[in-house]
Amino acid sequence: MSLKTSNSSEKPMLPLSDPPKNQIDDKLFKGSAMTKRGAYAAISYMSCAVLLVMFNKAALSSYNFPSANVITLLQMVSSCFFLYILRRWRIISFTASESLLISDNSTKFVSLKTLKHTFPLAGAYLLYMLVTMEAVRGVNVPMYTTLRRTTVVFTMLVEFVLVGQRYTHSVVFSVGLIVFGAFVAGARDLSFDTYGYSVVFLANVTTAIYLATIARIGKTSGLNSFGLMWCNGILCGPVLLIWTFIRGDLKTTIDFPYLFSPGFLVILSFFYAYWHSS
Repeated sequence: MSLKTSNSSEKPMLPLSDPPKNQIDDKLFKGSAMTKRGAYAAISYMSCAVLLVMFNKAALSSYNFPSANVITLLQMVSSCFFLYILRRWRIISFTASESLLISDNSTKFVSLKTLKHTFPLAGAYLLYMLVTMEAVRGVNVPMYTTLRRTTVVFTMLVEFVLVGQRYTHSVVFSVGLIVFGAFVAGARDLSFDTYGYSVVFLANVTTAIYLATIARIGKTSGLNSFGLMWCNGILCGPVLLIWTFIRGDLKTTIDFPYLFSPGFLVILSFFYAYWHSS
């Protein structure tokens, strides 16, 4: 069908007829090809996820660092620092509609109303971070990775309770295979520890709650991933600082015999580098 025009100065009129149904189906269901940038992002995320667990395990188990809460606190402080610098240099933005070209000399990147709106999300994030950090201590790295794959089950349950989300039989069957594989791997784990397994499954629950909270609150806040991370750090940092001070974790960290050990410092440096690159 040709485009209709009244004269050369007018814009062409698009045809009013609907496209064939098969063309709509192709657009909806045809998968996109993997690009180099997508492959690089996937490989980088996989590397960061594995190395984060390994470095975390080395700090908490090999060096027997007693204060996982302090590591979480340092993560939040360093995250807010890097986000502040990147935002001030207008390299990143905190909202999807924010332009990086707009001059912004204010230090108030997020309004107080938005902070209040994301407060439940920050609480879920803090719980998720603390439990996940403790979960690494109780089990070995392969079993931690295996058991964490069951997080999708808890996410599906939370979404069903909150929004009544239902899944197809094929999805349920696929998730069932993942859970079955986790149980098979766990049955042959000679270093089985009830406390460690319990904390990992609790970490799965907190992860599911955090993801569900993002779906309900994060999307309505108008913030992108950088903005949500900034709000989580701003809200959770002071709370965690007070908590570590009351528990005596800060003093324990100062008295830690390997605090200035070269090996321990290298582990922490790599840990923070990979944390921020992810």
